[in-house]
This record gives sequence, C-alpha cells and structure tokens, in this order.
Amino acid sequence: MRDARRVRCVGFQPNFLYFEPRAMAGAGAQGMGFYNPKTEKILKVEELESIRLKDYLRLDQAESAKLMDISQPTFHRIITEAHRKIAEAFVEGKAIRIEGGSYVLAECKMPARCGGGRHKGGRGHLASFNFGDKV
Repeated sequence: MRDARRVRCVGFQPNFLYFEPRAMAGAGAQGMGFYNPKTEKILKVEELESIRLKDYLRLDQAESAKLMDISQPTFHRIITEAHRKIAEAFVEGKAIRIEGGSYVLAECKMPARCGGGRHKGGRGHLASFNFGDKV
C-alpha cells in the first residue's frame, strides 16, 4: 500500500484560474462550474509552481525540488506532467483550468528574488486550499 501523498510547498497564489484560446473566448465562462475533458486541461497548483520555479525563475531542478519540499524524482514527475498538459492544451486548442492538488502556501524561501517575506497574494501556511472553490 502506498503512503499518503506528501503535501507540496507552493510559494505564490495565482491571481488567475483559467486560460483559454482566443478562438474559444466566452466558451469557458459559460462552463466554469464543471470540467469538460474535451475542451479543458486541469493544471494542479503544484504543477503550476513547478513551471514557475524551473521555467519562469530558471532555478535548477534540485533547488526547485528543495523549495517545494519534495524529492528531485517527484519534482521531475510533476513538471513533466505539467509540460504535457500545457502542450496538449496548446496543440489541441484546449483551455487550462488551474485548481486542486496537494499543497500548502508557504513562506518565501527566496526573499532576495521576490522582495522578501510572502509572495504577493500568499496566505502563509494553509492546509490544502483549493483554488477551484473560488470559481
């Protein structure tokens, strides 16, 4: 039997929850209450965090994994899945909904990079806050 999934540390709270191709503009607003696998991909919050750390902040995999309080192999699995979901959405013209996952918002461990303390919009330590509840 597998152990319980470890909570991942996330260093920011996105101010957005939904991206959609311009050709579909308006279609997502009507269906925001449910997930449609034909037109949407769900990107977990920890997957977005892995993209932010590795691709946006250009940290190496070891440092990124350490900041998320996970192993490097786990970080690799998370970012690989995030890249796959984003690629599928771009190629197939699907919207991306950001929600769910197993994470906590954590204090910033890189104050020199973000200006100190908590990231904008951060709420400190929260036990599994689900952005999907805001929709």
